[in-house]
Amino acid sequence: MPRYEFRCRACGANFEVSRPMSEAGEPAACPRGHDDTVKLLSTVAVTGRGGGSGSAPAPMSSGGGGGGCCGGGGCC
Repeated sequence: MPRYEFRCRACGANFEVSRPMSEAGEPAACPRGHDDTVKLLSTVAVTGRGGGSGSAPAPMSSGGGGGGCCGGGGCC
């Protein structure tokens, strides 16, 4: 379930709320009882290529291509 970060305008506290994406835009009350809160824009850092092994990423192939929007397959 996604977690959303909020800040209370009354006391300045930051807090997180876990809720379904369908409720992402709903207001959230501060844990200290205040109702004047604002949803913060959170950033997510994703590193590696998955797998969870902690090993280094696989090397890029030397098959030419320069990347582009589709990985250098010549379609763009």
